[in-house]
Amino acid sequence: MLAEADGTAPHGSDGSMRTSNINSNINPDSSILISKMEDVVIPFSSEVPCDNNGQRMWWAFLASSMVTFFGGLFIILIWRTLKYLWTVCCHCNIKSKEAQKVSNPANNQAADKGPKGPDEKEEAPASEVGWMTSVKDWAGVMISAQTLTGRVLVVLVFALSIGALGIYFIDSSDPIESCQNFYKDFTLQIDMAFNVFFLLYFGLRFIAANDKLWFWLEVNSVVDFFTVPPVFVSVYLNRSWLGLRFLRALRLIQFSEILQFLNILKTSNSIKLVNLCSIFISTWLTAAGFIHLVENSGDPWENFENSQSLSYWECVYLLMVTMSTVGYGDVYAKTTLGRLFMVFFILGGLAMFASYVPEIIELIGNRKKYGGSYSAVNGRKHIVVCGHITLESVSNFLKDFLHKDRDDVNVEIVFLHNISPNLELEALFKRHFTQVEFYQGSVLNPHDLARVKIESADACLILANKYCADPDAEDASNIMRVISIKNYHPKIRIITQMLQYHNKAHLLNIPSWNWKEGDDAICLAELKAGFIAQSCLAQGLSTMLANLFSMRSFIEIEEDTWQKYYLEGVANEMYTEYLSSAFVGLSFPTVCELCYVKLKLLLIAIEYKSEQRESSILINPGNHVKMQEGTLGFFIASDAKEVKRAFFYCKACHDDISDPKRIKKCGCKRPKMSVYKRMKLACCFDCGRSERDCSCMSGSVHSNMDTLQRAYPLSSVSVHDCATTLRAFEDEHPSTLSPKKKQRNGGMRNSPNCSPKMMSRHDPLLIPGNEQIENMDMNVKRYDSTGMFHWCPSKEIEKVILTRSEASMTVLSGHVVVCIFGDGTSALVGLRNLVMPLRASNFHYHELKPIVFVGSLDYLRREWETLHNFPKVSILPGTPLSRADLRAVNINLCDMCVILSANQNNIEDASLQDKECILASLNIKSMQFDDSIGVLQANSQGFTPPGMDRSSPDSSPVHSFVRQASVTTGSNIPIITELVNDSNVQFLDQDDDDDPDTELYLTQPFACGTAFAVSVLDSLMSATYFNDNILTLIRTLVTGGATPELEALLAEENALRGGYSTPQTLANRDRCRVAQLALYDGPFADLGDGGCYGDLFCKALKTYNMLCFGIYRLRDAHLSAPSQCTKRYVITNPPYEFELVPTDLIFCLMQFDHNAGQSRTSLSHSSHSSHSSSKKSSSVHSIPPTSRQNRSSKTREARDKQKKEMVYR
Repeated sequence: MLAEADGTAPHGSDGSMRTSNINSNINPDSSILISKMEDVVIPFSSEVPCDNNGQRMWWAFLASSMVTFFGGLFIILIWRTLKYLWTVCCHCNIKSKEAQKVSNPANNQAADKGPKGPDEKEEAPASEVGWMTSVKDWAGVMISAQTLTGRVLVVLVFALSIGALGIYFIDSSDPIESCQNFYKDFTLQIDMAFNVFFLLYFGLRFIAANDKLWFWLEVNSVVDFFTVPPVFVSVYLNRSWLGLRFLRALRLIQFSEILQFLNILKTSNSIKLVNLCSIFISTWLTAAGFIHLVENSGDPWENFENSQSLSYWECVYLLMVTMSTVGYGDVYAKTTLGRLFMVFFILGGLAMFASYVPEIIELIGNRKKYGGSYSAVNGRKHIVVCGHITLESVSNFLKDFLHKDRDDVNVEIVFLHNISPNLELEALFKRHFTQVEFYQGSVLNPHDLARVKIESADACLILANKYCADPDAEDASNIMRVISIKNYHPKIRIITQMLQYHNKAHLLNIPSWNWKEGDDAICLAELKAGFIAQSCLAQGLSTMLANLFSMRSFIEIEEDTWQKYYLEGVANEMYTEYLSSAFVGLSFPTVCELCYVKLKLLLIAIEYKSEQRESSILINPGNHVKMQEGTLGFFIASDAKEVKRAFFYCKACHDDISDPKRIKKCGCKRPKMSVYKRMKLACCFDCGRSERDCSCMSGSVHSNMDTLQRAYPLSSVSVHDCATTLRAFEDEHPSTLSPKKKQRNGGMRNSPNCSPKMMSRHDPLLIPGNEQIENMDMNVKRYDSTGMFHWCPSKEIEKVILTRSEASMTVLSGHVVVCIFGDGTSALVGLRNLVMPLRASNFHYHELKPIVFVGSLDYLRREWETLHNFPKVSILPGTPLSRADLRAVNINLCDMCVILSANQNNIEDASLQDKECILASLNIKSMQFDDSIGVLQANSQGFTPPGMDRSSPDSSPVHSFVRQASVTTGSNIPIITELVNDSNVQFLDQDDDDDPDTELYLTQPFACGTAFAVSVLDSLMSATYFNDNILTLIRTLVTGGATPELEALLAEENALRGGYSTPQTLANRDRCRVAQLALYDGPFADLGDGGCYGDLFCKALKTYNMLCFGIYRLRDAHLSAPSQCTKRYVITNPPYEFELVPTDLIFCLMQFDHNAGQSRTSLSHSSHSSHSSSKKSSSVHSIPPTSRQNRSSKTREARDKQKKEMVYR
């Protein structure tokens, strides 16, 4: 705006009046002289080299701002025009070349000779991230509030803007234009420093901006244009012009954003209040600054003679009385510019003052906030997230997706929803604005899919509403979204959440749905039931697995409490990384031990590729699998950087390194070793000798290797190679395994070319004992058609219903009680997903735990269609709140009590959604039982590792649960309760001190494995996107062996189909399962009292092929004084030096034992006979107690004393 005229004042009285007016506003210091010329109007000092003629130079200040603004705008428009013309020209050239190619008959003939298959697609090479993009990302992080540096910078810019505004308030008492010496004016020096900082920050914002034109026209940029350049002109001309510096007041509008960046404003009311105050005050102060400028300068067409002397605060007063329509008249505008401004200002000021609604002002002339289209950034992928978009779902997703433990997430997240976000969700988007964008629209509209560039997106993620009243309707909505997206772009990868398991079958009807290309459906009901089922086999496993695929930050606690050890384990996550070539040829246990001891990594599974290039995930496969070149390993570690050690490990460079942090990429060249060399290194590592001293590989073997090398030159060592190689010298050189272990493993497989799903350590026809022969000779269908689950002919529900008296006479023990709330109208929870893991075929029939459902018969009739093919299942009609029904099923003798509800989502009040489950849990915990039938527990003590006898001195019991002989109080009954609302977990344990606002994973019931909420499964969306193998591994662990082939079968018939036993189906039983290893007895008892966890890990792995991965410890085990508390908590992947206590239970992956079921093959499959057998034997292995050898009486007495003091769950 204008401030002073560049002309001189007229002679005469008018000029004298003007001069006296200015003289009244300046400091009447004697050193300040006024020129004798009548046209001198600029005060100057002899110490300041200023224009003695008093020439106005306001135009120089204004011109610096105008040139900067319009010059930059012109450059941006020219650049965009040239870029558009270049794009059009290149597009025309490409079209002309394609036309020439089509018109060329030679090309057509060549195309006809070699047509491409329909499934083949040409993918453009991914653009590498250039330095410009890297700088742009860095600048975006610097000006955002995602990092500590970004928060400090944003707050500092706002604070300095307020400081510059304060300097303007001070300088407003001086004339509009005056001579100033930069070296002596302190305020000018400070203002100069502030504006230098603003200039640097402007550069960062310019670099980070996606749309440079829109950035150039935004308010903050205009403020910088008219405030920063005049300061530099002031230094050059040695004069100061107050000018448009009042525009710094507009920075106050960002006050609410600053508070949102700092997570201070979280509620909608607070955001509205701060927005109201900041917009009102900034508008008020800015308008006052304009009035102050024009009133003290005058109108330019009047030669600036109609000015009046008004202080800035008088202008503030004038604007307030004008907005309030009071208008006392004591102060008013005299200039035409001032009056014209007041006419337009009163319209907006009056509305703002009267309504206190900032949104009205924001909507005036504002464009659609969440319209437009997404602009992809070269070298940066983006994903589209749609479905159930709320503050809770988005915050949980972003918290896990953008977690700092993930290694450099260079992915932009685009949310698409048909409803605009509320203020809280909008604040969340602003906090992550460098990686998150929101667009309003629907995935059912192809136009909206084009706006978010779905065809170039890396994946599309669909979130489901877990708390909806109608799960089937929610699944139908998500299936329609999948159909719409696949119809628009069939090749897009889709990861969707599904609530009901039976609805997954509808996805298979979509022609372009292909799970082999990365499409995944995360069924929450299936995984929730699978997690709970695994807790029935090893209590606490649900908590451990949930923590593994969730990204948690490490929380350090100095005090020696159970939370300290629990949180150290919570910081571990599951990662994948390719194994170094140094591991090629080594067996899985050898690599697993090396990774744990040397690299401080826990390897639990690998991705194996057969000779047909079919991939399968093998969990703790055993000695028969050797590492291939480029094998993908599944690790448990605290962050992604640690897992890189497995990829960088080099035996030549890192063999002598003791600190795993020093294992980094080495500079040596790794030549490909021959097959003989790899096998020799593997043999030397197993036998513990150096390569020079090892004589495992004899000369005859070397000659066989030469033949093998000619057949497979420099090929990777696969299972087939290792079997062929070792077969030549296995007869002459005994295995390093113990005799029992070797007998249990049964030697190498004789059919290495079988598909991965049929791989086994044993030839099914050569298994010792007669179980295999009997299973094949008898024309009885014991397993389903895939061989993954136990099966029996379908039974009518009336045959499995027990009355209360029948249940009492059965005297159940070692069973699973499922308390289910529901009625004939409740949504189905999918009990088949709970039963299938408990009926996995890697259990022998006598190991199956009887399952008793207690609940409404009307509801269970609806579920029975999916349960009638499973053995050892019974139903007691009743209610879980009835103590008589609970006593009838001997709940005090059960191995696990599961509490579920099908009525949770029918209640609007979130705090009452879990009322039935909470009441049932508290009801059971308050029950009391007598000790008259506690002797039935004598044989229900646990598993025995394969090939071991309890009478042997090196035996060790592996327990599904280890408890006292009887339970006299309900608080000692193992219970797992399903919750919908995470905050309701505080009601389950009355002795904990959990705050209602505490996150679920930090609460005691969740840490102890007694509570499970479906919300913990939200992290699977991010984990599946970054690595789809993680979901496959989790489903393999928790579902008992569900495969895509089985899902296709269930989609056809909705029931398991029985099949005759064949070598191929029986081979599928040979897979590991989760168990718990007790330390108070057996061959590991010497390590249980003060031993190291690492020694236990190595001994269990070497001796029994058992892979330990966690501890289930008593909550008060760290206390020196004895405690009666029976609660346990989970410790995931303890370090090598972690000290063990005798009461610990160890989570381990246990190999399948073929010999354990030889004497049990004739058990009846009928329901009632199964209950009779449960009286005599537990659902776990029954082992007669025998005296242990080589034990002193003192040791025996100490062990017995410990047993009496311990209370097991």
